[in-house]
Amino acid sequence: MNPNKQLWEKGDFTRIADTMRESGTALVAKIGITPHTKVLDLGCGDGTTAIPEAQLGADVTGIDIAENLVAAGNARAKAAGLSNCSFRQGDATDLNGTPDHSFDLTVSIFGAMFAPKPFDAASEMVRVTKPGGRIVMGNWIPGDPTLVAQILKISSAYTPPPPEGFVSPMLWGMEQHVTERFGKAGVPPENISFERETFTFQGPFPPSELVHRFRTFYGPTMNAFEAAEKNGKTADLQRELESLFDSQNKSDSASSTSIPATFLLVTVKL
Repeated sequence: MNPNKQLWEKGDFTRIADTMRESGTALVAKIGITPHTKVLDLGCGDGTTAIPEAQLGADVTGIDIAENLVAAGNARAKAAGLSNCSFRQGDATDLNGTPDHSFDLTVSIFGAMFAPKPFDAASEMVRVTKPGGRIVMGNWIPGDPTLVAQILKISSAYTPPPPEGFVSPMLWGMEQHVTERFGKAGVPPENISFERETFTFQGPFPPSELVHRFRTFYGPTMNAFEAAEKNGKTADLQRELESLFDSQNKSDSASSTSIPATFLLVTVKL
């Protein structure tokens, strides 16, 4: 099986995505979507941004590597009565069957950044977007002190070294790498802009429950715990994550969670 597909089908990312809905809707509101805009939401998960895009009247196609998330997205769209939103399985590095210049806007929020061949992913996003259209990416930032970058940093310390040739998805959070990748796909640097934005993980439960969800349902953290268990370090990893989540919780109540995470918002004009 494709290792990337295996990773994202391993858990149930919908249990994490449930805590990201408000920020997904808020981000979509900023993108500038108008009715009948043809949108590709790439690495869409179960529709954290795709569903709000469709609710604004866009014609949305969501593509994700994980079939369980595609099924969950189609179920959410059906439950919301959105006939203008559909999800299908696909690979961001090879959008086979998607014609050139199919979409006015390609959106990928914490999605395509995890594809294993970043230059191919950039090339495919450019290929399927219409001239005059836009690509909008949200990418976690390496070394950032906020939640997700730190989860991935802590988790990596407990897992075996990656295979030779592995390219860290976090490089998508560095402006020079984004510019290089889209440049290879023919986009001049002046057509690429960057902002820092925030996604907030929220829930009516204490931070320890969010740690539990990452441990139980998020592929990279699941792998970290499996490796830690083999080395007798499960309690250490649990302790590090609980300390991280507790220290970053901005909620006024210890029984609820509101943890911000900074990301790089990339806009590419074609």
